[in-house]
Amino acid sequence: MSSQPTKTMQVIEIREPGAADVLQLGTRAIPELDQQEVLIKVHAAGVNRPDVVQRMGHYPPPPGASDIPGLEVAGEVVALGSKVERYRIGDRVCALVTGGGYAEYVNAHERLTLPVPKGFGFNEAAGLPEAFFTVWHNLFQRADLKPGETCLIHGGSSGIGTAAIQIASRMGANVYATAGSAEKCASCTQLGATLAINYREQDFVEELKAQDLKMDVILDMVGGDYIQRNMKAAALEGRIVSIAFLSGAKAEVNFNPMLLKRLTLMGSTLRSQSVVVKASIAQELEMHIWPLLESGQIKPVIDSVYPLLAASEAHQRMESGAHIGKIILSV
Repeated sequence: MSSQPTKTMQVIEIREPGAADVLQLGTRAIPELDQQEVLIKVHAAGVNRPDVVQRMGHYPPPPGASDIPGLEVAGEVVALGSKVERYRIGDRVCALVTGGGYAEYVNAHERLTLPVPKGFGFNEAAGLPEAFFTVWHNLFQRADLKPGETCLIHGGSSGIGTAAIQIASRMGANVYATAGSAEKCASCTQLGATLAINYREQDFVEELKAQDLKMDVILDMVGGDYIQRNMKAAALEGRIVSIAFLSGAKAEVNFNPMLLKRLTLMGSTLRSQSVVVKASIAQELEMHIWPLLESGQIKPVIDSVYPLLAASEAHQRMESGAHIGKIILSV
């Protein structure tokens, strides 16, 4: 392994569970590298809903993961584990990490590290891993979304939603979305959704029914009463994938539609899955999606960029729900 530039680094720590102001500047030792890890000098880190939930004390990091928040970064490789084969010092990369992203340096497994797409800056690249890994895994590896099928994306203006609309539509699906304002709905249709439904003013089940539309695949991060309503909106043999429960994980549900429509209900989280599973996602993304990024057919939507020291403001922005796309910390 090459020598590291310094022994300590600045990080953003969670002082105690609580509101955004519990995020504070701290100093930590630069991470030691395993044999297949690279050390990344972080230029930008993505802010994600799991970071907020972890800060509140409801989403502890998996065993062995850093307690520093941050699940995705972009930056420059500055040190290599002894068995790293693909990357060299100075390479521009983005990576999915299990924690530690809100810092000047972070270690990442080389198989969960991807080159920054040609033409991309670090802020844009930092908005790729968490959303794109999540979308690809759930829509394509789990729900097996096919060209020509209908797909409903809830939370279409979120970081995951804006990625999902673009990826699903570019891969040949007919995409529909829900969002919470006229501005957010307009952003969804600009990204490739055939129809965006303002859930504050319209019932998505009734709107789809009025157009005689049934959804082959539904990506849901809302939960609550959407669990039942998704079943109503689903087509025969429909697949419903839950990735979060922003409106609650508990609901009273009539499961008759599951039987009558032969529905598949599934769910997943990304963070705790094995390197092998996540590496398969990375490999498929590089094969199918990275060319679309480099050709400009897909582009991450960046809502705002905050300096690392303003991480609490970035969390407040996310919790406000006003954002469209990704929130980024510039390191």
